[in-house]
Amino acid sequence: MALSRKALSAMGIEAAQVDQIIEMHSETVNGLKEQITALEADVQKYKPDAEKLPGVQKELDELKSSVDKDKESSATEYQQLKDEYDKYKAEQEQKEARAAKEKAYTELLKDMNVSEKGIAQILKWQGVDGIELDDAGKLKDAKAVRAAVKEDWSDYIQTTETKGAETNTPPAGSGGTTMTKKEIMAVKDAKARQKLISENVELFGQTE
Repeated sequence: MALSRKALSAMGIEAAQVDQIIEMHSETVNGLKEQITALEADVQKYKPDAEKLPGVQKELDELKSSVDKDKESSATEYQQLKDEYDKYKAEQEQKEARAAKEKAYTELLKDMNVSEKGIAQILKWQGVDGIELDDAGKLKDAKAVRAAVKEDWSDYIQTTETKGAETNTPPAGSGGTTMTKKEIMAVKDAKARQKLISENVELFGQTE
């Protein structure tokens, strides 16, 4: 039911009070109208921006998607580079470890008087996979390693022997020979035969 003077009078409200109520109601309505007008003005003001919001949101979504892809691509590239570096580092460490083993093993073989050819053969066919080094870079259990070399590669271990002059081979310049008088006389070349006779005069001072 609309608020009117007639309705208020029908409710038994005195005329003076009716005027006050109507006046107050009018002020409230006018205030609400002003607020509505202001809101409508704000709507018109921000309407262009509001209409742009869907496009702006789309751009934001596309930008976010692009950033996410870049992050994913960068992460993948980083992981690939890291994997390659880790692989290279492991290979280098393996090479360095093998080189250190070969050096230590070679020193032991030289100390055992293994020939150069023998060292090359041992490193080629046996390798150093079974060799272990301690923290100081020395061979672990060197005694056992030496024993294994003596057992498996003894043919390559050089030995030094001191031999005296053989009695049947006189030292150079002694004038002796292993030829007999008969063999010397059988030499057909006269000069060569005469040279042998002069070098072995003791044979010709005796009779057969």
